Amino acid sequence: MDFRELIKSNQNNVKNIIRLITKETNEDLEQEVYIKVWKNRDKYKEQGAFKTWINTIAKNVSKDYLKSSYKRHSDITTSDDDTLKIVKDRKETPELKLISNDRQKRISTAIESLRPKFKEVILLCEIRGYSYEECAKKLKCPTGTVKSRLYNAKKELAVLLEDLL
Repeated sequence: MDFRELIKSNQNNVKNIIRLITKETNEDLEQEVYIKVWKNRDKYKEQGAFKTWINTIAKNVSKDYLKSSYKRHSDITTSDDDTLKIVKDRKETPELKLISNDRQKRISTAIESLRPKFKEVILLCEIRGYSYEECAKKLKCPTGTVKSRLYNAKKELAVLLEDLL
């Protein structure tokens, strides 16, 4: 079977499984499903339906995503230490810890200095990992407004943190 046909014939099913499990539309997860299908195509055994095999991969990828993103969804503010842990660099060398902590504090301070509407979309979308739709529901505004506020908030942060970029 042609891989493009495989994607087309299973696309809605994979999207629905991901949406059902993660409660969000996530194209990255869809892509990950198809990559796993392609990489493991030789492991597929014709004992069951091909669609069932893809569905199982989609379920597992979604569950793995939830496990890895669980910590991102905890309630936090930019002034607490948890935010610093989320924003911090992945490099943990002792020489960089001091620089890293200072950098994290500057990012937190910059987020705190944003207008409230910009600050809340940054916290929800970038720190907590909410989708645009989830953020829009929580803020009771249209998705387009969330996207616009996020864009403008990032622009302001880029100016405030220009020397870090």
